[in-house]
Amino acid sequence: MYFGSDNAAAACPEVIEAVLAANTGVQGAYDGDTLTQRLDGVFSDFFGRECRVFVVGSGTAANCLGLAAMVPPWGAIVCSREAHIQVDEAGAPAFFSGGASLVLAEATAARLTVEGVRAAVAWMRGDVHQVQPAALSITQATEYGCVYTPGEVAALGDEAKRRGWRLHLDGARFANALVHLGCAPGDITWRAGVDVMSFGFIKNGGMSAEAIVVFDPALAQTLPHRKKRAGQMPSKGRYAAAQLLAMIETGAWARNARAANEAASRIGAAAGDRLLHPVQANEVFVRASPEDSAALRAKGFEFYDWAAGEIRLVTAWDTPEAHVQALAAALAVL
Repeated sequence: MYFGSDNAAAACPEVIEAVLAANTGVQGAYDGDTLTQRLDGVFSDFFGRECRVFVVGSGTAANCLGLAAMVPPWGAIVCSREAHIQVDEAGAPAFFSGGASLVLAEATAARLTVEGVRAAVAWMRGDVHQVQPAALSITQATEYGCVYTPGEVAALGDEAKRRGWRLHLDGARFANALVHLGCAPGDITWRAGVDVMSFGFIKNGGMSAEAIVVFDPALAQTLPHRKKRAGQMPSKGRYAAAQLLAMIETGAWARNARAANEAASRIGAAAGDRLLHPVQANEVFVRASPEDSAALRAKGFEFYDWAAGEIRLVTAWDTPEAHVQALAAALAVL
């Protein structure tokens, strides 16, 4: 019974069907196909504002190519100390940007505040001897499964703009956050000051495609070249575009995220006072001793050990109901 990561979930039926439907005839290559050319319009309708969309093959590529379009090699990106771009992307922000640094801010449940951002850069003089912050990056939902409200994103967006920075959003679990909030997609993106985001699909039932969404046209100019140079422009891009179109146009993104969120909510409720953070998306963090973890594994559950005395449990769009019920029952008697 697997609760390790939503990356391991199957691709949902709409995605598989869309890939098969795209597998006919001859199409233009290197983003020249009709499906890829539809992406801007479909995503613009979804967000309620004209935007540019660039398909890539991983969340790391989506985050770091997007950041590279905003930050020069001598620049810096301010982010949470627990941010995925710091902890789990193997230096990719520096690699894709040509050398930009990360400036780490303290946060609660990896959710940044304006005060935390200000404290993180208070030591910086802004002279030629130091890197120059050029972007603020936030994660929605955060690495601890917590969600920024529209007002919280807007406050960070205002702070970034006041300093002349861009605002980047790592949306690996954006759909889960959006379902939790019940707001319009634009309310936690461009209306709140987001310039560029990664929109995660693979964790939410996609197969092999993620999206860079750009709300400022000026930032889109270099991305085709950056994609090509990074090996992120497959010749048969229609298969990737088909996946994203299917997820958006059928509404599978919302159905899948809702299923994962609801499963996580039931597990969180069963954890009781062992729960470490509010369950607002599809990740559950639980206090567990080594003996507790061993007992859960002996019952057939797979998950990640996190910090000392802490485990992470992640649900996916296709997590079997029987597995959710079994885990909830096991947690309730730990």
